[in-house]
Amino acid sequence: MRPNQAMLRERLAQAERHVAEGEVHISRQRRIVTELEGNGHDTGMATRLLRSFEESQAFHIEHRDRLRRELGF
Repeated sequence: MRPNQAMLRERLAQAERHVAEGEVHISRQRRIVTELEGNGHDTGMATRLLRSFEESQAFHIEHRDRLRRELGF
């Protein structure tokens, strides 16, 4: 394996971890928003945080997919 390819594989592994962790954060935050709504609480801040997580996740997915393409996956 070429050194550059090894580096790309390492970056891909890291990107895959970021995507997986992002899914956990998004899922947890969705539950929080739902619970707050169910209890009649203000969800503004929790919803903004959820949107932020979702935006970050989109970047993580885009980065992961780019690395996959570079590696021919």
